[in-house]
Amino acid sequence: MKATPVYSFKQAFGVGRIEGVIWQVPEPVPPSEHRYKYRLVYVVAGERVVGYDNERGKGDHKHLRNAEIAYRFVDVPTLLADFMKDIRELQP
Repeated sequence: MKATPVYSFKQAFGVGRIEGVIWQVPEPVPPSEHRYKYRLVYVVAGERVVGYDNERGKGDHKHLRNAEIAYRFVDVPTLLADFMKDIRELQP
């Protein structure tokens, strides 16, 4: 079984843009323990303000401006809500 697209978006938001893609994968992406692979980003003037991803070897984490912070993945709706909450808190 290959990765199956679950959700994808790209749109203007505030003074920047948001983009994201979420796939369901047949096996977790180590060290994550869930079966989702994701990449979400909020960009303003070419700079990442907020980013969420679960890169192989790093696991679930988020980027808030220049800081990288571990993230506890619960489910896709919570992931999207947390992403939007961070954007609202950090948007210029």
